[in-house]
Amino acid sequence: MTAAVNQEQRTGASILRLFFHDCFVNGCDGGILLDDTATFKGEKTARPNNESVRRFEVIDTIKSNVEAACKATVSCADILALAARDGVVLLGGPSWTVPLGRRDARTASFSGANSQIPPPTSSLSALISRFATKGLSARDMTALSGGHTIGQARCTSFRPHIYNDTDIDPAFAAKRKANCPLSGGDNNLAPLDLQTPTKFENNYYKNLLVRRGLLHSDQELFNGGSQDALVRTYSSSEATFRSDFVAAMIKMGNISPLTGTQGEIRRNCRVVN
Repeated sequence: MTAAVNQEQRTGASILRLFFHDCFVNGCDGGILLDDTATFKGEKTARPNNESVRRFEVIDTIKSNVEAACKATVSCADILALAARDGVVLLGGPSWTVPLGRRDARTASFSGANSQIPPPTSSLSALISRFATKGLSARDMTALSGGHTIGQARCTSFRPHIYNDTDIDPAFAAKRKANCPLSGGDNNLAPLDLQTPTKFENNYYKNLLVRRGLLHSDQELFNGGSQDALVRTYSSSEATFRSDFVAAMIKMGNISPLTGTQGEIRRNCRVVN
């Protein structure tokens, strides 16, 4: 992970998102890593993932190194959980002990990816209920959203917010419109955290206070609703954010793991054995 993040700092955010999208569909089972085949449609081309989730090759490299050292022992699901933690640490975020022992799914769910991963157009109530179905509280959801202190988003994800919403700083909207036209430019990128997209801290929440959240779903956390007070807390206390983020990451990493004789230890993260 150090080599991958040194090569491209955005990798830390990309792997964190991969882990989130894995855990929200059938649990943290490495299902998102499976490639489509002639007879199998996996999660990679589902709406939240298509042309969007990235850096699978980093997981491939880690897996081949781990296999060489310790054959058929460490699952792709566990590798993804550890890599997500390491990416956060390498960009200045907190560390935590990752519970291990997940096994790899022998299938994935295209429909589950489409229906269970919250889209960037989500309202606050939709975010709270989506996370609740995974056993995560509103506080967990607001802390995990702080993962957007790193990384980039595509124009297609934030276009509705900068053109249609009123809960946005006009100067910030104008700045983002310059690189995200009403039509075209879907893959143009913008930083989720205006100031420091490669440093893990609490600027994400400070931006929400001045209506500079990039996604509609970001600004929903601070828009006269139930999470306003917590956003203020995280913006003024980075320590509280970091400890809540760690607790929520461990909880998210514990969603419906396959254990014991369930699933398998995949030899190649892209294909079932």
